[in-house]
Amino acid sequence: MTVADDPTLDELRPALAEAMLPHVPFDGWSDAALVAAARDLGVDPAVARLAFPGGAADMVAAYIRAADAALVAACDTAEFRAMKVREKVTAAIRTRLEAAAPHREAVRRAAAILALPGNAALAARLTWGTADAIWRAAGDTATDFNHYSKRAIAGAVYAATLFIWMADESEGFADTWAFLDRRIAGVMRFEKWKAQLGRGGDGPSLVRFLGRLRYPAT
Repeated sequence: MTVADDPTLDELRPALAEAMLPHVPFDGWSDAALVAAARDLGVDPAVARLAFPGGAADMVAAYIRAADAALVAACDTAEFRAMKVREKVTAAIRTRLEAAAPHREAVRRAAAILALPGNAALAARLTWGTADAIWRAAGDTATDFNHYSKRAIAGAVYAATLFIWMADESEGFADTWAFLDRRIAGVMRFEKWKAQLGRGGDGPSLVRFLGRLRYPAT
């Protein structure tokens, strides 16, 4: 990623976060990695520091938000739009993790920072943001209770899959994708079971979300 002449701090953050990725395995999400990234981009390190007043947590947040935006852009294809919604959600999670694969150590270090007790609220907001990106990529336009329940479910599935992915040494992350498929299938079975008990007819149902829901092409 390149930066424009005289960028704003909002424009600078994602560029710096991306430029930090090759340095994080050696220096962590730290000032040293930030200075190296700034030099790579030809940015004054003093200006780069202004972009992340909260230090490492702000750096991680900038990376995750940029990755979420990249996910939405990557899924904006005719092939993706032609998928069923369940397939879109699965493909979006895979796309998100596949894009991060070259920088898995940086993701591990980011997860360690977000796991600190003082960053719990930030971690929750970022997970919600990723879940929102997954559903926006899938074409979701819901604004009612379904908007929140969909994101809660997607966030839980994504977080669990991310945990498996960070430690996965199987070829092509085969174990991760199998786990993801099982999680999606498990949620579907649970929702069908609820429907059979008569509790899923009027409330939000992931079976409808991922199985029968259709969105107009945009």
